[in-house]
Amino acid sequence: MLTIQSLIDDLAAGCKPKDQWRIGVEHEQFAFDKKTLAPLPYDGKKACIRKLLETFAAGHDWKIKFENGNPIALEKNGMIVSLEPGGQFEYSGSPLSTLTQVRAEMDSFYNNVRETAASLGIDFLPLGFHPQWTREDIHWMPKSRYGIMREHMPKKGGHGIDMMIRTCGAQVNLDFETEQDMIRKYRVSLALQPAITALMANSHMKESADTGYASYRSYCWTDTDPARCGVPAFVFGDDMSFTRYVEYALSVPMIFFRRNEKHIPAAGQSFRAFMEGKLPGHEGELAAMEDWHDHLTTLFPEVRLKRYLELRGPDSNPPDMVLAMAAFWTGIFYNEDALAKAGILIAGWPIAKHRRLRRDAAHLGLEAPVDDRWRNLAALAEGAIDIAANGLPGPDQILLEPFYEKLTREARRTRAAS
Repeated sequence: MLTIQSLIDDLAAGCKPKDQWRIGVEHEQFAFDKKTLAPLPYDGKKACIRKLLETFAAGHDWKIKFENGNPIALEKNGMIVSLEPGGQFEYSGSPLSTLTQVRAEMDSFYNNVRETAASLGIDFLPLGFHPQWTREDIHWMPKSRYGIMREHMPKKGGHGIDMMIRTCGAQVNLDFETEQDMIRKYRVSLALQPAITALMANSHMKESADTGYASYRSYCWTDTDPARCGVPAFVFGDDMSFTRYVEYALSVPMIFFRRNEKHIPAAGQSFRAFMEGKLPGHEGELAAMEDWHDHLTTLFPEVRLKRYLELRGPDSNPPDMVLAMAAFWTGIFYNEDALAKAGILIAGWPIAKHRRLRRDAAHLGLEAPVDDRWRNLAALAEGAIDIAANGLPGPDQILLEPFYEKLTREARRTRAAS
C-alpha cells in the first residue's frame, strides 16, 4: 500500500551526487508526406507512421514496443522514439554526462532517421504549432491513453485537443543533488522559462493565418486544463519541498490508470482514494508506484518534477536550437556560481509577475516587458545566456550561438521597425 511518505521518498530518490548528473533532451516534430504535405496516417501503403517506425527499427536495430499489436514506440541504448497523439514524432535522448555526448547522439539519430524518412517520402517540420493543418486533417494514433485524454481535454479547456495533436515542443531533463538544490533549480527555471519560451517562439501561424501570438503553442497550454498546467505558485513559497509537490500532485484529479497494459478511464477521481483502495468502481484495488508515475505524467506545469526536473516550455525548433536550450540550462544548473547568479536575477519576483511573464511570452515574445531592470524578455534572455555561457566549459559555449544569433536578428528587426 502506498503512503504519502513513500511518494515523497520516491521523488527524493532522484537526489544524486554531482558526478551522476545527466542531461536528457526530448524533441518533437511533425512528420508529413513530402508529396502532398499532408499529415501522416498511422497505416498506409508507404508514407505512414507504422511504416516509418518499422523501417527505422529494422534498419538501425531498434526494439519495437507494441500496444494492441500496433508499433507505438522504439527503444535503443536508453533512447526512445515515441508518438504524440497526432503522430508527432518524438525523440527522447538517453541521459548523458556531457553536451558533447548529447550533440553526437542527436546528430547520429537525426542522420539515420532522415535517411529512413526520405526513403519513404516523409519529412519533418520542427515548429511549435502546425501553420496549416486543421484538427480534422490530423490522424489520431492508436494509443488507448490518447483516446481517454481526447474525451477528457475538451471538458477542461478550449485548446486541449490542439495541444494534443497540433503542437510540438522541446524539453531538457536535468538532475539535482539535494532537496534544497531541487528547490533552487525549480524556482530559477520556472522564472526564466518565459525568456526561453520567447527566444524559441516560432508558432505564430494557425491554418495559414497569423494568430497575433509569438508562440500560439504556448498560448494553447494556457487554455488546456488549469488544474494541471501553468505556473504553480507554491514553488516560490516557504514550504516548497518534495512533500509540497506531492500534495500538489495529489490535489490534481486523475485521468486514467493502467492494468494489464490497458488504460482505464478515471477522469476526475482522486489518487488519494486510489491509494486507499476506494477508487469508485475499483474498490479494493490499491495504487502501485507505477500508477503514481503515470499520474505524474498527467501534470503539465512549465517545469515538472519527477526524479529529475523537466523544463518543458519552448516550441519545437531545429536541433541546433534545441541543443542551445540544453546548453543554456546545463550551464546554469550544473555550475554553482551560475545558479547563484541566476537566482539573483529573479529574486523577490511576486507570483503575479511570474504568471504575467508566462502569459506575455506567448503573446509578445521577446518584446514582452519585464521590469525597470530588464526592459523586455530579450534583455533578460541575453543576461541569462551570458550567465549560462560562463557556467559552461569553453568548448560547449559555442552551442549557445543560435541563441545569440536570434537575439541579434531580433534587435535588428526592432530597430528597423522603429
